[in-house]
Amino acid sequence: MPKLIDEVRESFEASPIFSHIGFEIIRFQEGNVLLKLPIIQQLLNVNGTLHGGVHATMLDMVLGMAIRSTTKTRCATMNLNVNYLTPIKNGDVFANGRIIQQGYRTVTAEGELLSAGGDMIAKGVGTYKLIRDV
Repeated sequence: MPKLIDEVRESFEASPIFSHIGFEIIRFQEGNVLLKLPIIQQLLNVNGTLHGGVHATMLDMVLGMAIRSTTKTRCATMNLNVNYLTPIKNGDVFANGRIIQQGYRTVTAEGELLSAGGDMIAKGVGTYKLIRDV
């Protein structure tokens, strides 16, 4: 099993969007994933804060990682709801995610974006379709 979890981690690290945005995996264990993103100027919106699309991308990434680390099955986002709670301008943002419901075909997961100081930046809930090899 350890080889499988390593393969799942490596598949995310090899993803073009992963490196393009600048994500870093801090922890990747079964059902226990922590992502880090240093805020750089290219990720800011016209207000000088982290763009909402980056929030959504980070939540989508960490939720997919939490699902795949547990199920070892590929998945696709069916729905993602994001609540933007407070803006952030600099520093690092951290994301964690967890499964809250798992069926045979779909999984629902929730996650949070946190500042380095522990302030909640955003919260998200997503539903994902499991892509099972036939």
